[in-house]
Amino acid sequence: MKICVIGTGYVGLTTGACLAYIGHDVICTDCDKEKIAGLRQGRLPIYEEHLPDVLAAGVQSRRLQFTSEIAAAIEAAEVIFVCVGTPPDRDGKANMAAVEQVTRQIAEVARGHKWVVGKSTVPVRTAERIEKTLRTYAHGRFTFGVISNPEFLREGTGIYDFFHPDRIIIGRDHAGAEACMRALYAPVLEGRFDCPAHGRPAQACGWRAPVWLATSTASAELIKHAANSFLSLKITYANAISDLCELAGANVEEVLRGIGLDPRIGPQFLRPGIGFGGFCFPKDLSAFHEIAAELGYDFRLLAEVQAMNDARPRQFIAKLRDALWVLDGKRVGVLGLAFKPGTDDIRLSPACVIVRELLRVGMRIRVYDPQAMERARRELLPPEGSAALEYCESGEAVAEQAEALLILTEWPQFLALDWAAMAARMTRLLVLDGRNLFPLGQLEAFGYEYISIGRPTNLAAVTLQPEVALPAGS
Repeated sequence: MKICVIGTGYVGLTTGACLAYIGHDVICTDCDKEKIAGLRQGRLPIYEEHLPDVLAAGVQSRRLQFTSEIAAAIEAAEVIFVCVGTPPDRDGKANMAAVEQVTRQIAEVARGHKWVVGKSTVPVRTAERIEKTLRTYAHGRFTFGVISNPEFLREGTGIYDFFHPDRIIIGRDHAGAEACMRALYAPVLEGRFDCPAHGRPAQACGWRAPVWLATSTASAELIKHAANSFLSLKITYANAISDLCELAGANVEEVLRGIGLDPRIGPQFLRPGIGFGGFCFPKDLSAFHEIAAELGYDFRLLAEVQAMNDARPRQFIAKLRDALWVLDGKRVGVLGLAFKPGTDDIRLSPACVIVRELLRVGMRIRVYDPQAMERARRELLPPEGSAALEYCESGEAVAEQAEALLILTEWPQFLALDWAAMAARMTRLLVLDGRNLFPLGQLEAFGYEYISIGRPTNLAAVTLQPEVALPAGS
């Protein structure tokens, strides 16, 4: 199929590259001419595992092209994917200006028949608005059908998720829409591809046929927001249980493991920390709350989840203040800035919230992240005139004269740092692990005082006691 992907952010770039990889002719387009020029030269605007190889394969096969000429890309396509951003407005609602602008561009230049596929995360009934806008401005120059195809690509594993989805959801209100999308996704539905993550045929690398779910467009749009909001709720519940465990002297990992063994609940996303971040969960949670309000439903549970998550960085800073007593003027080392491992994305990252607040109260900070350093230099700016934020070339370097080390992103690389050498460089051997990256006892063996989330700080509390033999006959 001939496909146009409008928008080359995380979703658009990953989707376009993967569609080309499975055999479609794809033109990715964006109004950002500098970004398109970079993509033509092989420069990626984001870090995503396996994306460089998938892009290179598409360009080499000539199935993948990049252009800033949106009109030409629209004219050449049978299927148009709308993958533009829907950032939050000040009131928390999704800003739909880019979606409307692209829809009007399609209406003005398209001819023949076009399938317009909404891939961006949008409020329910957006497909209706797209259809109305197309009808209003096309003036009968072409025929079209609007499809909702929500994305479930996790940053850091987006390539894997495209080829190994648990489900593919299609919202269709037009005859022929489902058949079109089945043909488009046929290689993924049938496992007819070589997995880029493993370099082997899909059947040899754990591929399983995804569930195909065709719904109305309104249902498909609701599914995306409902799914992300539920996962946000699950993370927040784990954080609440961690607070309770600290008060009770219990181990949150043991408690959450016991909960997650129930197949009705499952272990995924039951992990406490400094809160969820990134551009999806906070934005979608807020937008879904506003969507519900516009529909006349008071979804106050979502407001509480949002408030509890916003409190997590403050709770972590309170732990640091309790350990150091005074924060002003003290040095700390920070490991991790990305909102999660596997990505360079620092948007709405709780790690960055913490760093900004510590700079505000006068701390001196040395930071390191395996992938997010360049973005942080551009976006994580210290207060004007401050030299209190220093970027380091290695994880070990953040320990220099530090009175505490803060683990704010659970990069597995941090497990392999030379923690003995780091201890020799520190002023005080204190680690606050905001992601429970380390097992209890591992850093204590190097002499560190170790504080984590929802777990006992006293090693004696986690040492198994010998069973007491009961008297015979008892």
